[in-house]
Amino acid sequence: MPTVPRTALLLAAALLGAIADPSPAAATQREARQQVPRGAAQSLPPADGEVIVRFRAGAATLKHHALGESAKPETVVAVLAKRAGSLGQRVGRTIEAGEPVGDRMQVVRQRGADAAELARQLAADPEVEFAVPNGRQRRLQVPPNDPLYAVGPPISLPAQTGGPVVGQWYLRQPSPAFASSIGAEVAWLRGLGSASVVVAVLDTGVRFEHPDLGRAASGGRLLPGYDFVTDPTVANDGDGRDDDPSDAGDWIDGADRSNATFKDCDVSSSSWHGTATASLVGAAANNGVGMVGAAPGVQVLPVRVLGKCFGKDSDIQAAMRWAAGITVAGVPPNPTPAKVINMSLGSDGACSAAYQAVVDEVVARGVVIVAAAGNSAGEPVGTPASCNGVIAVSALRHVGTKVGFSDLGAQIAISAPGGNCVNIGGNEPCLYPILAALNAGLTAPQASTWSDSFDATLGTSFASPLVAGVVGLMYSQDLTLSVARVRAILQATARLFPETGGSANSPACAAPVKGAQQLECYCPNSNSPTYPLCGAGMLDAGAAVNAAALGSAVAAIEINPTTPLKGQSLTLSSAGSTAGAGRTIVGRAWSLVSGNGAVNFTGATDGVTATMSAGAAGTIVVRLTLTDDTGAPATSIATFTVVDPTPASDGGKGGGALSLPWLVLLALAAVALVRRRREAP
Repeated sequence: MPTVPRTALLLAAALLGAIADPSPAAATQREARQQVPRGAAQSLPPADGEVIVRFRAGAATLKHHALGESAKPETVVAVLAKRAGSLGQRVGRTIEAGEPVGDRMQVVRQRGADAAELARQLAADPEVEFAVPNGRQRRLQVPPNDPLYAVGPPISLPAQTGGPVVGQWYLRQPSPAFASSIGAEVAWLRGLGSASVVVAVLDTGVRFEHPDLGRAASGGRLLPGYDFVTDPTVANDGDGRDDDPSDAGDWIDGADRSNATFKDCDVSSSSWHGTATASLVGAAANNGVGMVGAAPGVQVLPVRVLGKCFGKDSDIQAAMRWAAGITVAGVPPNPTPAKVINMSLGSDGACSAAYQAVVDEVVARGVVIVAAAGNSAGEPVGTPASCNGVIAVSALRHVGTKVGFSDLGAQIAISAPGGNCVNIGGNEPCLYPILAALNAGLTAPQASTWSDSFDATLGTSFASPLVAGVVGLMYSQDLTLSVARVRAILQATARLFPETGGSANSPACAAPVKGAQQLECYCPNSNSPTYPLCGAGMLDAGAAVNAAALGSAVAAIEINPTTPLKGQSLTLSSAGSTAGAGRTIVGRAWSLVSGNGAVNFTGATDGVTATMSAGAAGTIVVRLTLTDDTGAPATSIATFTVVDPTPASDGGKGGGALSLPWLVLLALAAVALVRRRREAP
């Protein structure tokens, strides 16, 4: 008998009336339900009593307890303990040391303490640059909201009997039927990607034995990678950080719920989420089985940061640094640093000082960070996608409208397909899922498999790796591309969003408001006063890769400082911009798209650089338009956040003014898909 999770039975009872009702109104209701993740308003609190602290450069504590790059693990533990002890003495608390994050960043904890209160006190210490609660993140995958995903006979995808009948529609050339398809075939005319380009996937780990992935040493796509999950209970593999990023399964059962670690989690089967996202980046091509990734020739670096139910911010931030080739104390150096990092995970809060510091460090290394926007149904972009410098990705339906579960906002750089079903009801298969590699195990790993129309993968989690794969193809053409130029190419080559073709009565997308969901909507193009909400347009893989290869005209914007503070001046630079082959740039024009009052230009707006004053906190969007000697324009936009340096009343982030408590993730929007599978015999 097929296994039917209790959650699926409850959903079946709730939706029974709508499924039986064939009326147009009922159909609209079914589509709406399908677009909204279950429990999206819920979130996990931060790890109990844990805070991420960054000491100020030159702090006496750092001088007294120095940590060399080649320090042995036991030395690292001792030094971190001394730093924590010194800090604890000054604030009058008994503080233990946790894991290292950066050269000046580490976790400290006080058992049973309130993380927000502890962070506020530590942030006030003169040697502390910032202190933030150690949040917990989940994978950003949408659970289909209908019982047909939990019942019925299994589908044998290798025999091509289970669909989706449209196959990997999201990689094909755009057409009226698939308006949001990314057009990978044109990009592949220049090659399937170079093995010298590494794309890191920070996720739940991978199944190395999957036939579409496999180890690079044996001709597959996966590099050895690393496991950064420190808590053995969360890791579910019997230990903490080690050199094995294999996904042991992340299921949650009733017994887990009785453990305080998982009391805020929901019962679910294993998701194999990291295997899915890795396959969308680099699943092998022309191997006679399964699927193909967006960049099947690049190498994929699996970095495990999520375990059962969640992953801690400290582990994720340390992994980001390691993936980029930055030393992490106690961890062997990364022999294969990534040019691109994909993060299909997140929270529903604003970017913290800790995340922004790590993003700045990684981007300064020339590494592109791509992150999923979040799945709380049209609410504001989550973290880390909301951090300045990250390429945030929202998700589209096959017709090019924003899919109901996807979040949106000015921080979005670009949109890509995230899957949708359209026809929810009865016992019908999902029509437009994102096909991805999976494992058949409900708990521990079993046989390798792929998602299909009855075991669908949907979410911004799966839009993000498509963009990361395309960036890998771009670097395969030109390894010298700057992070700013990569963003500019993606945006300059993006296709316009459609203005027709969506479901009846779909509205125009509106600016997101916390707690106010908006389902399918038409994304605004650059001629709209609400632009951008879904980024510059729909991802065009072929155009982006061609632009990278040919050095096409691109208006690139760099912002300094990356995260300006209220009262600061900031500089916008177009130095990374280029004209097309044989042409020269003769004109530049800077303009403010949104944020008037928060920032204002303080000088000329037609030079290589422009200066602005930041008078208030808020999200700002600026536009740069170039003109070449033939009169042809090239345009780019940039979004950044001005931060109020005054600690917030519920504060805790020294020097950062970002609100607490550290709300984590999109809760059940990240719970594993409710799958219809048979038990193993």
